[in-house]
Amino acid sequence: MHDHENSERLASYADVLASELPDSWTSAYHPPAHKDDLADLADRIWDLDLVAESLAQHPLQQAAVLSRSDGAQLAVLHRHDERDGFLIAAVAPRELPDEAYRDIHEPNGIALTDDPFLGAEQVAGDLLARYDIALTQARHNAAQGVQPSQAHRVVLTWQPDGGLAASPVGEKAASVLAANGFVRDSAGIYRLNGDDTLTQARAVQKTGRQLDVLGIDTALQHPSGRISPTATPAVAPRAPAARASAARTR
Repeated sequence: MHDHENSERLASYADVLASELPDSWTSAYHPPAHKDDLADLADRIWDLDLVAESLAQHPLQQAAVLSRSDGAQLAVLHRHDERDGFLIAAVAPRELPDEAYRDIHEPNGIALTDDPFLGAEQVAGDLLARYDIALTQARHNAAQGVQPSQAHRVVLTWQPDGGLAASPVGEKAASVLAANGFVRDSAGIYRLNGDDTLTQARAVQKTGRQLDVLGIDTALQHPSGRISPTATPAVAPRAPAARASAARTR
């Protein structure tokens, strides 16, 4: 079968599969030209079994990604054997830190029949249930260690990688964090990376000043657990712990 026919077959199969899964899913096809997207996708395949073995022997050249409104994603891939059908794998959310995946059993992918209607039944009855459990565990882990904020105070918690995390209360506080570089992950936590400490410090200063105008205090939770109020810190100190190695095997 020619590459063009393979591409059309994969894209069509994924479209039908998405329409048959529980809840609302959309499908997006990534052709070989989407090298960066495919590389990112391959890195986030959440599998240590069938799909991981396939990717080790056949680097990802094309794929279809099914996306749900809550951020869950599934990747549909070609099989590289004599059998008809496809492979489907869970995709780990890029927003969650590596530590969130620690001690979670991978929701390994499965092989699908060539019939997308039967394939949807396979996914709904097996992979999707395991994926949702793993996602819930990962999101719960991501929220651990983040000091809860109150309506009148936003708490910024240092993370092992030197970043900051906050769980704001109310849309106004959330909007201020987002406007200053904090990115909301799939667990609802707002995170600011610490790759550039000067940029991080300036973002924290601006955040503190803007929240203060709204009558909301800002506090930093240090790695020791000690809370200190700080509306406009002069310097955002680095968390002493080195970045943890990825808990999720890729």
